[in-house]
Amino acid sequence: MDDPSLRTILATSPTVAVLGIHHDPSRPAHYVPAYLHQRGYRILGVNPALVGTTLFGEPVRASLAELAEPIDLVDVFRRPDALPGHQAELLACAAPVIWFQLGIRHDQVAAALAAAGKTVVQDRCTLADHRRLGLGAPRR
Repeated sequence: MDDPSLRTILATSPTVAVLGIHHDPSRPAHYVPAYLHQRGYRILGVNPALVGTTLFGEPVRASLAELAEPIDLVDVFRRPDALPGHQAELLACAAPVIWFQLGIRHDQVAAALAAAGKTVVQDRCTLADHRRLGLGAPRR
């Protein structure tokens, strides 16, 4: 995906669901959303193991289906071999953009999501691209 497309996605996606969010600050699934939160993004964590906790001012949910508010982007922190198990919920969610973090790629799942009209970004880091592109807070 080219830089203008990445810039547009990051600049116009203020609400980010993080599939596979983590509570350990040393893990990318925590410090990447923390970086985005510090820059004005609303972070909605999704991890069944962390239900009952709060991260970035929001309760962690068990699944994307539990998110009642509109989502602009789903930031995925799950192993590639786990992605087929999330395909149905990614297809069912209203988020127009699905972003597989750095090191995460699954061409079959990505193709199914794209065929359903979703924009898919694979194997890229939202934090690194946000910094590299010199972006500020997202537009609301």
